[in-house]
Amino acid sequence: MRVLTAFIKKEFWHVLRDRRSLTILLGLPVMMILIFGFALSNEVKNSSVAILDFAGDDVSAQIIHRLNSSQYFDITHRLRRFDDLESLFRQNQVRLGLVFPANLQDDLIGDGEGAIQIIGNAVDPNTTNTTIQYVSAIVADYQKELWQTQEIPYQIDVSYRMLYNPQLESAYTFVPGVMTLILMLLGTMMTSVSIVREKEMGTMEVLLVSPMRPILVIISKAIPYLVLCFVDVLIILLLAYTVLEMPLRGNLLLLLLMCILFVLTTLTLGLLVSTLVESQQVAMFLSLVGFFMPALIFGGYLFPIENMPEILQVISNAVPTRWFYNILKNIMIKGLGFEYIIKEAIILSGMTFLFLVIALKKFKIRLM
Repeated sequence: MRVLTAFIKKEFWHVLRDRRSLTILLGLPVMMILIFGFALSNEVKNSSVAILDFAGDDVSAQIIHRLNSSQYFDITHRLRRFDDLESLFRQNQVRLGLVFPANLQDDLIGDGEGAIQIIGNAVDPNTTNTTIQYVSAIVADYQKELWQTQEIPYQIDVSYRMLYNPQLESAYTFVPGVMTLILMLLGTMMTSVSIVREKEMGTMEVLLVSPMRPILVIISKAIPYLVLCFVDVLIILLLAYTVLEMPLRGNLLLLLLMCILFVLTTLTLGLLVSTLVESQQVAMFLSLVGFFMPALIFGGYLFPIENMPEILQVISNAVPTRWFYNILKNIMIKGLGFEYIIKEAIILSGMTFLFLVIALKKFKIRLM
């Protein structure tokens, strides 16, 4: 029994002295429960809404006030033309457009019926469907109050139209999201493991004393994975088009160039990981938990970013998958051109340059 107790004490001291393992054991549960607790929610809050109020009467004003008072909506734009609404949808500035036809109040009083149209951005069909249900519920509550105060049972019909994905096909969300996660995982993990493997085997020093410069050694490691990831992109697009019957509405060449840019971002991130760790197991752990989980949560693929607390929204700006997912949606589903993804392309280019500079600097310091 004394021997067993001694061994248990020894193991405890090993764990307590290993600060990295202790941080993972105690810090990871806290981080994940906080992130998942705030980020994962079935509710859709703070959805941006644009208003086209051709009625300008008490009925439309009452409904707009109820929407704006709700935690689920933010009235961000009040428009006068349909063209302005379409421009906002192309720029991802609104999730819904609410159209009040002229003479809405007169139609209710004269005919007992009126109509409101909701125009939704169906690039994310599940979230848009949820927000439409919220609007319908608010209109229904207002309608019940009218029935209590008026002798005539007024009826307000709510119709809706979905942009970009009128059939509400799930593949429109599934394909860009899965492509983003696959490229993030493969690019980061494969590059980091490949370079760390050379360290473990003791062959990295041999490579560095060869006639090739260190940066060329790194490039030679990254190019095969760049090619393989590009092949994965082609396979995914082919399957999406042929099997899932998902149309590719944008410019194919632009799409492929943006995929290459994102792969370069993930490869440089993997290179940065390789400068921080000394074993393949740790490199894989960082890639799977340290990068894959944030990519899944903050990419905007599963959970709307606007639902999250402001601090998490700020953190999401540092996650490359958020920007690449926006690029894929704009090109593949909306069919937009480069002018609508300039911001995302610049951010990914900046991240790639930053990761590369930091990684090369640390790589030289550690191996020289």
